[in-house]
Amino acid sequence: MAKTPEKVVKDKVVSVLKSEDVYYFFPATHGYGRSGVPDIIACVNGHFFAIECKAGGNKPTALQIKEIESIRRNNGVAVVVDETNWDMVRELVRKLKSGTVMGEIG
Repeated sequence: MAKTPEKVVKDKVVSVLKSEDVYYFFPATHGYGRSGVPDIIACVNGHFFAIECKAGGNKPTALQIKEIESIRRNNGVAVVVDETNWDMVRELVRKLKSGTVMGEIG
């Protein structure tokens, strides 16, 4: 079975998180979960880090934007990545590890 374009982006992001030894998980959003939560939740050097993955020109939904904005208002880091910018995750992780990034990114 072929991977969807979004799954390709998620796999690339996960490869970066693994190579940088970052704690991460994919939240369950069905049933009792919360809708609109970003695809990947991570913790980097004590910083809450959320990643919404998109592909093919797709944009976050209104509910996803609301969740991303809430994370940022609470000094977490939340980004939207796609096939054109997924590689920025490594740089961001390294900045979070060094303590040089907080709050609104991306």
